[in-house]
Amino acid sequence: MSRNIHFAEGEFYHLFNRGNDKRVIFRDKADKTRFQKLLFLCNSAKPLHLSVLKSERNGTSIFEMERGGKLIDIGAYCILGNHFHLLVRECVDGGISQFMHKLATAYSMYFNIRNNRTGSLFEGKFRARHALDDAYLRYLFAYLHLNPVKHIEPNWYDTGIKNYKKTWDYLLNYGFSSLPDYLGYERPECVILCKESFPKYFTNNRDTFKEINYWLRFKPVDCDDSKFQG
Repeated sequence: MSRNIHFAEGEFYHLFNRGNDKRVIFRDKADKTRFQKLLFLCNSAKPLHLSVLKSERNGTSIFEMERGGKLIDIGAYCILGNHFHLLVRECVDGGISQFMHKLATAYSMYFNIRNNRTGSLFEGKFRARHALDDAYLRYLFAYLHLNPVKHIEPNWYDTGIKNYKKTWDYLLNYGFSSLPDYLGYERPECVILCKESFPKYFTNNRDTFKEINYWLRFKPVDCDDSKFQG
């Protein structure tokens, strides 16, 4: 599948991809945790040697490792069952393409070995949208983080949220997005993000909460990528 977009340094992009044939590619907590680690490790100009993951056996956290110069800045992410979303800013020429190639290769190797399979894991090239408009960029912060709602409220886009407390509890305890990092949770995964490279839409945790709550109570704008929600 061709991708008619040119990546430029300093610009913001929404990146997403899903499993080939819509297959589930993040089957459990271990899969999602591995992908989070790769979001951090692959974001480096240095070659990635997966042997570094063994360092955790000696008590060294992946998120404490020195990885070298970054390829991109990650502002938000969300990992779902059959797909993922990223909001990024390119740091160096070719950074997005290099990062996404490393990420897809490393995760595919892990997944295929773990599940004794071969062949392509992802549905062709990753897809991308240039976040040119400030309103759209701000919306993406909410959109990415709201994706897990469909796990418990499958039709909320059409019918609205039936149980706000249950929904918020689920979002707050869903550890495979960057939402906890915007709500003040202290966790090692926070180093995946580079918040300072993105517009300061939210000055504090309460602002983030209010923004997410706004979109929970009002039907989000159709962003034309609903088929990637899961």
